[in-house]
Formats: sequence, structure tokens, C-alpha cells
Amino acid sequence: MPLLTLNNITMNYGQRRILDGVSFRVNKGDRIAFIGDNGAGKSTLFKIIKGVLTPDEGEVILHGNTIAGYLSQNMDEQDLSGSTLKPSNLIDLELRIDEVTAKISHASERSDDTADLINELSSLQSRYEAAGGYDYEYRLKDALAGLGLADIHSRDDFSDLSGGEKMRVCLARLIVDRPDILLLDEPTNHLDMEAVEWLEKFLASYGGAVFVITHDRHFIDQVATRVIELDGGHITEYKGGYTDYKEQKEHFIKSQSLVAKALEEELAHQLDVKQTMLSHRNISGYHQREKMVAKLEDKLEEARSKLPSGYAKMSFTAQPLERTGRSDRIIIQAKDLEMKFEDSETNLFDALSFEITADEKLFLAGPNGCGKTTLLKLLSGHAGEKLKGSSGTVLFGSAQSMGYMEQFVPFDDEEISCFDELVSRSDIGTTEARSLLARFGFKGDDAFKKISMLSGGERSRLYLCCLLRENPDILFLDEPTNHLDINSREILEDAIKEYSGAVVCVSHDRFFIDKCADKVLGFKDRKAALYDSYYFYRKAVQSEQPVPAAAEAPKQENENTVRSANRAQERKEAAKRRQRIADIEKETTKLEAEQKELEAKFGGSCSSDDLKRYDENAKKLSALYDEYFELNED
Repeated sequence: MPLLTLNNITMNYGQRRILDGVSFRVNKGDRIAFIGDNGAGKSTLFKIIKGVLTPDEGEVILHGNTIAGYLSQNMDEQDLSGSTLKPSNLIDLELRIDEVTAKISHASERSDDTADLINELSSLQSRYEAAGGYDYEYRLKDALAGLGLADIHSRDDFSDLSGGEKMRVCLARLIVDRPDILLLDEPTNHLDMEAVEWLEKFLASYGGAVFVITHDRHFIDQVATRVIELDGGHITEYKGGYTDYKEQKEHFIKSQSLVAKALEEELAHQLDVKQTMLSHRNISGYHQREKMVAKLEDKLEEARSKLPSGYAKMSFTAQPLERTGRSDRIIIQAKDLEMKFEDSETNLFDALSFEITADEKLFLAGPNGCGKTTLLKLLSGHAGEKLKGSSGTVLFGSAQSMGYMEQFVPFDDEEISCFDELVSRSDIGTTEARSLLARFGFKGDDAFKKISMLSGGERSRLYLCCLLRENPDILFLDEPTNHLDINSREILEDAIKEYSGAVVCVSHDRFFIDKCADKVLGFKDRKAALYDSYYFYRKAVQSEQPVPAAAEAPKQENENTVRSANRAQERKEAAKRRQRIADIEKETTKLEAEQKELEAKFGGSCSSDDLKRYDENAKKLSALYDEYFELNED
């Protein structure tokens, strides 16, 4: 049953067309994830559906009496006026029911007016029940509790709530109102993991349609039955969740690239033939080839247009400096580390003791307010005056360089350009700086934009660009994916995985954690413990029982969950491979030097022992080379 139809929606901002003939349908029961780069036009399309914006072309059709409920990511657009969270239609119905009930109590039993009033009361009560009035309070309390706001319901003033709290209140009120279509713009932005998991379960069983803008890939896998990607003004639809989308898109790009490559080769061949015809004065043949070339050019342009536009893509590869020492050496040791703020009688978190090795990727996970960012600052040495009350010790290995990225990244001078910021923080030439900035999405004139003009995502990308170029031994990252779109997150993940130093990271992005973490320090009730993966941490929280780090994932879990649980073992094996490769490189360097010394003796003073030693070394080197290439292939 169709609820919403979009026909040929076109929208321009200045000279840029952000929506170019977008058409699709939303049916009852659909759970659609709407994805695309930041600035692609996703929020604009939602506002067009709600009637906040008018498209330049096309039409939006809400079939029948379909009601679309809209949650904006901009809190200035949300209405939290009044002293109650109950919607005005229910309040009006309650007032009218009370009025009619009072009139009936004072009317004569046999009067015609009484019969009319009874009929009106019955109608009002039916409307109230249909609107969910009788269980509204219960459902709202349940939603607020699920979203981490159990104590908010009884308040009569919501003006002093934080931005995240306001968003969660608006989300709770919206989903309890049960519109036919939920239009949710980045609903997980201000939710901790428990709240996201609650929302996933709610939306997965929602009776209407769900249309959600999100960069949370795990959320998409849990909720979506369909993915719509907006790229270069055009949409492409995929069946299933995010994992399905990735597989389908990669298959399409591979096959479409082969089509484009074949057309390119044929075009090049026909251009050569055309030139040959001209040189041999075969004018008739020349004009025939001209027509063929024109058709091939049109086909090639069409084939290329179906590939992802690739505009403003963030792209970088970590280029780590060579580091001395073994990768499994301890570089940070926390002993009995705990935190208590001066105005609190209880600890923010109880005593923690753990170690971090030279190339380990440790992620801190847990609900909002459990102390993840505080612990990150204590570990990195960013504990200022406001962090008095900490106890315990943090020991660092000698001569460790550190890099730190906060949730809201600071720059010393907001009036200089991106290019000047990068050059001032690293020994880098103009050409290399422009190239590096381009790989982070700052192409052309964007490299010279003032920092003060950058969006939140652009600031994060610039800061990451500078930080990774400095290449510290330890990276401390606080929610680094917050302002990044999916493409940017995936390339950041690849860089973190390949980074040769240690990483300590706070994140709510479960896909990011699964892909990059060697260990997860998970928080629960002021305590924290180390887990081999996010999966095992969440199982421990949900069961409220400790789960052995090496436990096997239950067979009944779905394929994505099992894959997440197994990633920890894969990362351990990858770390062992990297360490073995480093050991082989050292061993071969030593043997090759020894071989050169022995070869220098071949002209005169070479003994039988030297020849024997040379032969043994050659066999060792051959075996090491074979192992080295095999490990690198893996």
C-alpha cells in the first residue's frame, strides 16, 4: 500500500543541482535508510516532503490521509513549548470530553439534549482511543525511558534541557504519536548505545513506514529493509540493509566499470581507424567512423554517469614513520585509576588497571556520562583543573609522541586557511600539501577556505589530516566519526587499521569499533572491563553476567553479529602477521649484511666454514623470502 510518492523532484541551490529528477515510492511497512555524503541534499528532500521547502520541479503525493511525522536534526526547528509533552489534539479532546461529561451529569435523563450529548461523548471517546489517548502516557514513559530520559516525563519546563535531551524528547513524542511515516533525520546522533539499541527494536517492528537519514551502518543493518543512496543529485535503490547495500554496490561498480572500460577501448580503436581513413583520403569511410565515434562517446558518457560521482570524497592512506621496538611492548600502563568529582560522593568510575601495547587499538565504550571522555583525558595527560579528584597512576613508555582529537576540534587561528594550517603544523611542500588536502575532500579553492567558514565535518577532516600527517606514536580520539559521512568513516577506518602506532578511541559507532578495535574497555555501573570485541561487551551488559573474552558466539545469532564477534580474532591474527613481517625484515637485513661480508672473502681468505655459513644463510634467506611474500599476500 503506497503512502508517499515522489515524482521527478528537482531542486537547485544557486548553480548547483542537488536533486535531479528524484522519483520513488514509500509503502506501508517500508524501513528505508537514506544515505549519501554530507551536503548531498538528504535533509532538503525531507523538508520538501514535509512542505517546508518547495521544489523547483516535481510533486510530492501523500496518499489518502497519510500523516508524515518529521524529526529534524536542527533543534531550532523543534517545538518544545508548553508545559506538557502530550500533543495538542489529545489535550483538546480531553477538555471536550470533560465538558460533555459535565453537561451530561447536569442534564435530565430523558431529555433529547442528553441523548445528543451521550452520542457526542461516544464519538469523542472513539476519536480519543483511535488517537492513542488512553495509553499515551504509558507509551511516552516507555519511550523516554528507552531513550535514557526516565526522569523527564514529570517536568513542566523543558527550556533548560541540553540539545541532545531536547532531541530525544522530540523523538520520543514523535514515535508515540504514531504517524503513518516517520521521517527521522540523524536520530542516533545524541543517543548512547543502550538508547540506539532500544530505538532499533522499536523501529524494526513499527507498523507504519520508517524513512531515516543516518550514517550509522550497524543501525541500518538492524532496521532497514531498503537503502536509498543520494549521489550527485540522483538516487539508487538497494534491497536489504547496509551489508547488502555494500555487496550490491560493489558488484554494480565492478560490472559497470568493465562496461565503461570496454567502451573506452573500442572508442580509442575507432578513433585510430577514423584517423587512418582521413590519412588515406577515404572521406566516406571517415564520415562513417565519425558517426560511430559519436555514438560510442554517448554510450561511454551514459555508462560513466551510472558510476558514483565521487565528488568531495575523503581519501587518504596512512604513511607511518618507521617505529623502533617491538609492537607488543607496553607503552601505557594504568594502575588503580579512578575519578571522583568534588561535588559528588560517588566515583564516576571505580579503580581501573590495564595496559596498552605499541600498536594496539583500544576503544572505550559505554553509556553517556559513564566517564569515557574523562578517562581519555586522564590517559592522554589532558587532565586540567576540572579533572581534580582523580587518583591512581598512568605510566608512559619513554619518548612517546601523542596526538589528541576532541569532539569539537580547536584551532589556534580561525582566520587562516586549511592550506596554511596544514603547512604550519608539518614539514610539507606546497604540492604535497595540496594533494593531501584534496584526499581529505579539500579540492581546488576549498583548500584555501578559512577555518572559521568550515562545517563541523570539514573541521574534523582538516584536524584529522593534520594529526595523521604528524604521525604520533599514540592517537587519542574522542568520537572521531561524529561529523563524517559513511564514505569518510570507512576511509578513516582503513587508515586506523593500518596505522602503525597505538590508538585509544571513544566511540558510539559500533561498525567502526567492530572494524578497528583490538580490545574494548566497556563501562557498566561505574566499573569497566576489557573485552575482545564490542559484541562480547554488549552480551555481558545485557545478561549482567561476565562473559569470557574468548567465548564463542551463539550459533543462533545472525550472520552480521557472528561476523562482528569473529573480527577480534581476525585482528589478533593480523597483528601477529604484522609482527612476524617486521621480525623477518630485521632477520633478512642481518643475514644479507652477513652474506655481503662473506662474499667479500670469496676472492682470497674464504674458509670452508665461511662457505658452509654462506650456504646455510642462503637457505635461511630463501625460506624467509617465501614466508615474507606469503604473509604479505595474506
